Amino acid sequence: MASYPPDGHVHTQFSWDAPFGDMERTCARAVELGLPSIAFTEHAEFGITTLVDPDRELPDWLSQYTDPDGVITPPALDVEGYLASVARCREKFPGLRILTGVELSEPHWHTRRTAELLDLGGFDRVLGSVHTIRHTEEPGTAATGVREYDAGDAYHVLAAETVVRDYLAEVARLATGSDVFHVLAHIDYPIRYWPTDAGPCDPHAFEEEYRYALRALAGTGRALEVNTRVPLHPVIVGWWREEGGETLTFGSDAHFPENLGTGLREAAAMVEAAGFRPGAHPYDLWRTTRVTAVPAPPRP
Repeated sequence: MASYPPDGHVHTQFSWDAPFGDMERTCARAVELGLPSIAFTEHAEFGITTLVDPDRELPDWLSQYTDPDGVITPPALDVEGYLASVARCREKFPGLRILTGVELSEPHWHTRRTAELLDLGGFDRVLGSVHTIRHTEEPGTAATGVREYDAGDAYHVLAAETVVRDYLAEVARLATGSDVFHVLAHIDYPIRYWPTDAGPCDPHAFEEEYRYALRALAGTGRALEVNTRVPLHPVIVGWWREEGGETLTFGSDAHFPENLGTGLREAAAMVEAAGFRPGAHPYDLWRTTRVTAVPAPPRP
């Protein structure tokens, strides 16, 4: 049986949306699976999002952060408590390589608060991600103005194709507008929530947008994450290589210990078929066997 690559995107109880996460249990699970390393990349979100339907029933963990108008304000990351927990786990699991980390949502929108957080942590692995789409409401409506919606929730107010195109455009702006992260997380995040009544989602329908975002990231020399919450389509990995992408990481995006490592072996086989290989050490980034430098496109 194939071995696991590193899991570079994992959440625990220190992420505001992972109330059932548990760092120690996750480490035990990593040892059980034989993972070479694990990165605890806890959420750091500085913006607010608005639920499309504020009257819907919410789980307790989410309702505590949501006001009566459906505006969600995530709490600050407890960096001190998080680092102390990592130190305890490193002592308890000396054979497991444990990286500190953080997942920054839209750091190009929140530069000051992002810088302040990074000064506190000294994180080994920093993920940059887009979770939010900015949508301008029509003038004269009850919600006139710009609102920020989670990309999964945005399908209720925007056409499915618009959600994906707007998301990928924001990914490109993130890649060219922020230099504080090492790895781009889940480029296909909206596909997790693609509406069933829209039919199957074909990545070729968004090839131009994917390639533009990938080319922007490749031009910065950073890595693309193969996130396995929803298996990344192999054609996107092929486009990454064609657009000059040189390195890859893997991430289960687990929010529960039992989900750690899910899909990683299959993803490793897929990217190997696309021409990427593991590094000298089992915890290294995976690299292409053919390096092609492509400049980033101009910012729109």
